[in-house]
Amino acid sequence: MSFVARRLAAFSTAMILLASAGSSAIAQKKYDTGATDTEIKIGNIMPYSGPASAYGVIGKSEAAYFQKINAEGGINGRQITFISYDDGYSPSKAVEQARKLVESDEALLIFQSLGTPSNTAIQKYMNAKKVPQLFVASGATKWNDPQNFPWSMGWQPNYQNEARIYARYILKEKPNGRIAVLYQNDDYGKDYLKGLKDGLGEKAASMIIVEDAYEVTDPTIDSHIVKMKSLNADVFVDISGPKFAAQAIRKMAEIGWKPLHFLNNTTVSVGAVMKPAGFDASQGIISSAYLKDPTDPQWKDDPGIRTWNEFLDKYYPEANRLDSVILYGYTIAQTLEHVLRACGDDLTRENVMKQAASLRGLELGGLLPGIKINTSATDFAPISQVQLMRFRGESWERFGDIIDGDASD
Repeated sequence: MSFVARRLAAFSTAMILLASAGSSAIAQKKYDTGATDTEIKIGNIMPYSGPASAYGVIGKSEAAYFQKINAEGGINGRQITFISYDDGYSPSKAVEQARKLVESDEALLIFQSLGTPSNTAIQKYMNAKKVPQLFVASGATKWNDPQNFPWSMGWQPNYQNEARIYARYILKEKPNGRIAVLYQNDDYGKDYLKGLKDGLGEKAASMIIVEDAYEVTDPTIDSHIVKMKSLNADVFVDISGPKFAAQAIRKMAEIGWKPLHFLNNTTVSVGAVMKPAGFDASQGIISSAYLKDPTDPQWKDDPGIRTWNEFLDKYYPEANRLDSVILYGYTIAQTLEHVLRACGDDLTRENVMKQAASLRGLELGGLLPGIKINTSATDFAPISQVQLMRFRGESWERFGDIIDGDASD
């Protein structure tokens, strides 16, 4: 073979190897609608208006976090496009917004849509479309059903387990208590109520003397509080949103009703509930926590809370730092960041769910020490641990051990 022929053969071989390597690199990148070499589109639905608008700051916190990610180079070089719509806490509006996000905006996934009723309304649609309904902002038990709804996953501890923990406490501390329950008349409230009854077991029928439901469109729940006091209830389980929780605390103080008072975890914000209701009126209320309370002085020098404050300084300076749901939004956004980074260049919807269902011992700065995020293909409940807490002074004071809500006792 001549020198020229040998050079041509070597050049051809090199080009074949280069082409092979290039096509291999290209083949490694997998995208579904909503992802490219430069962008990841994330959809979101929040009640920026309406009866649950106090939760709208969660969406603002998440938007600020994705702004931070983009400023720092994105996720694996891709910028996040966060598209967040208002549903006014209306299930029918949520369906409209979900369709828009999936079919018009072509988002890769819908992340952290808020509310049990709204998420219930879009769950079948999201699963039929095989689009992740990821880290739902609701603790309803139904989000942990990978067999029937493999595209829907919650994040926070589920409502039934939380209520069972309160029931165990009541049975221990006030076994002959007369329990009054106020609950929101939808899947959110009913899920908590079921957990409470399951936790009380055969004593539920005799201990619960009144179950009053309210509608999110009601202007006030004052008449319910007056009725419950008149029945001589000495335990009050309040399953409500921020607006009504604050109303209940104020009315109870006004009429001098002082039962053993439980408040569900979703309405424990110092800034949105306890402060507006009045710190004096809020003393002694019991709830549960899995996130650090940013108002608690013990976390003043905590690295996780310090990083959160630095984030707010730069990307969300107008945030009310007394409002714990802002830390909630920030911490969930960190969880999604972890999942998307784990996806690498395989940004298919199937792989997003696979990575979300493969979280092992994930610790984040906003979570209480000892609480870790774990998921598997058969367990779509990332957080199952909580710790009881009592309101003292101007902040929450934790007590007792970390409790696994999945455990019976």
